[in-house]
Amino acid sequence: MLDLNLRVHSDLHLPSDIVTHKHFIDGQYLESASGEVTERVAPSHGVFVSRAAKGTEAEVNLAVAAARRAFDNGRWCRIAAKERAIVLTKVADLIEKNVERFALIESLESGKPISQARGEVGGAAELWRFAASLARTSTGETHNNLGDDILAMTVKEPIGVVSIITPWNFPFWILSQKLPFALAAGCTCVIKPSEFTPSTTAMLADLLVQAGMPKGVCNIVLGHGDPVGALMTSHSDVDMISFTGSTAVGKKVAEVASNTLKKVTSELGGKNPQVIMPDADLDAAADAVVFGVYFNVGQCCNSSSRIIVHQDIANAFIEKVVALSKKVVFGNPLHVDTQVGAIVTPEHQQKIDTYIKDAINQGATVHLGGAGMHVEGLSKQFYQPTVISNVRPDMAISREEVFGPVLTVLTFQTLDEAIQITNDTEYGLSAGIWSENIHNCLEFSRRANAGTIWTNTWMDGFPEVTFGGMKQSGQGREIGQYGFDEFLEIKSMVMRIGKTRAPWVGDT
Repeated sequence: MLDLNLRVHSDLHLPSDIVTHKHFIDGQYLESASGEVTERVAPSHGVFVSRAAKGTEAEVNLAVAAARRAFDNGRWCRIAAKERAIVLTKVADLIEKNVERFALIESLESGKPISQARGEVGGAAELWRFAASLARTSTGETHNNLGDDILAMTVKEPIGVVSIITPWNFPFWILSQKLPFALAAGCTCVIKPSEFTPSTTAMLADLLVQAGMPKGVCNIVLGHGDPVGALMTSHSDVDMISFTGSTAVGKKVAEVASNTLKKVTSELGGKNPQVIMPDADLDAAADAVVFGVYFNVGQCCNSSSRIIVHQDIANAFIEKVVALSKKVVFGNPLHVDTQVGAIVTPEHQQKIDTYIKDAINQGATVHLGGAGMHVEGLSKQFYQPTVISNVRPDMAISREEVFGPVLTVLTFQTLDEAIQITNDTEYGLSAGIWSENIHNCLEFSRRANAGTIWTNTWMDGFPEVTFGGMKQSGQGREIGQYGFDEFLEIKSMVMRIGKTRAPWVGDT
């Protein structure tokens, strides 16, 4: 048994009642036509915590029709941007007033620590506020240099009806990276959260109503990817899809959307490296590595699941990481001191374990962990912090997204070699480097094929700084000005001043 910091006793109590949710369509709360529901068992405690209507094609059709009407009649897209910004800011204020209520159910449904859930929900309010600011400051271009008789403009218009499909690992945060920016642009939306974590998205409907969102502008359909997500992807009245999930599903979404040439933005998988140079602050780097791999129990697209360490310091650095890993507090997500909670499903836990066993069979060395974890009084869905070295770049555990608390260690001798290993993957979401040499940091930042490069830090994010991946980590961007622009079409308007156009057809 590993000498780990475990927390069993909780500061919060399990709710006495199961939280129930309906679809939110055209301003109304609806049960499914089929009468079916899905129930979510808390991965940490093994008890039912929520029940949600299970959507069918009927609910998707109703929701898309409502969003289409709301867009076409201009009740949202043609009002002043100031009015949209006022509503979004009210939503932000309401989110902050409901942090505890939202965080508790998110912690239970996802297995993440309550402290992290509070940070996620509370922090999401700033995404709504920043999106509101972009609504009021959106501009186009004018061209007044095309001749005395011509004036031209380019203007930005909302793209239309947007299908938003979100995952289970950061349900409220990722929704808030998409929805307020789409709404700020003037789009109308249909949302499908993961069936594992539907609650915070469903609960948002009440806040939208309180904030004064017009009916039909934002619609929420609960249920599974098939049929709900599938129809939201293929529906002829949907103009754009914003999807976050696995690369495999993202490819299917893009393929289906191509039949109607819908715009698709996607944030997909990652196999994100941190390069540790010999001149780095090793204590700070080790702490960031531990945070990067165990945050959200490794179930994070930005997880720094592989580190690329200079050969001269590899052994010493591994020792630091292992020592820190043993101090990370795993256990009951409802305890305020817990840093790492439960794995989302038993099936996913088995998948993580398979990666590790395969790596061991191929000659990898396990320095820590490598198996499930027993936490007295809780479910079996906990996995030990795991550190593995002697990993080759061609191993599956080094190339594929494990999505668990598993750190793989590779070594290098030169910066060129570190960059080559960094880029030797189908993913390109994020990467990082630790060094006191600014020249090494700049060279790595310019040559690493990833959408975000962190230098002497990991996973710092801001509403103003856009996010997204290269290669098979996705298409398009979220948050920031670029993320806002994804929801806009560009239209050119060319005007002739006066009757100056020469006839094309002359007098006969």
